[in-house]
Amino acid sequence: MSENPPTVWPAFRYDDARAALTFLTEVFGFREALVVPGEDGQIAHTELRWPEGGGVMFGSTSHTDGVHGDTKNAGSAYVVTDHVDEIHDRVRQAGAEIVAPLHGTDYGSHTFTARDPEGNLWTFGTYRGAP
Repeated sequence: MSENPPTVWPAFRYDDARAALTFLTEVFGFREALVVPGEDGQIAHTELRWPEGGGVMFGSTSHTDGVHGDTKNAGSAYVVTDHVDEIHDRVRQAGAEIVAPLHGTDYGSHTFTARDPEGNLWTFGTYRGAP
């Protein structure tokens, strides 16, 4: 694997970006790296790091600076982790919707998919991509 820093960042917009920040850090396990407040008290921009590498960016739908500000579409992300079962347990305990239960795949991943409070799908799995 490359030692280069991540250069692809999934980006999301949330109606309640503060609630999303809490959910993504406390339930999924992301770590807060940067939070830029907007003038309206919401979050203009946030960067979260994944403990095993990479990260995501998001902000509030009320922040309309740039092309992504006025969009809110349910999206999805795949997150590589060696801790699938632990994350699954946290998600279940938090009462979040699990849309695909823990299972093995034909390509060797141990995985599950959950929906965040605003409809985005997050798949956590052990598959690290083709060599």
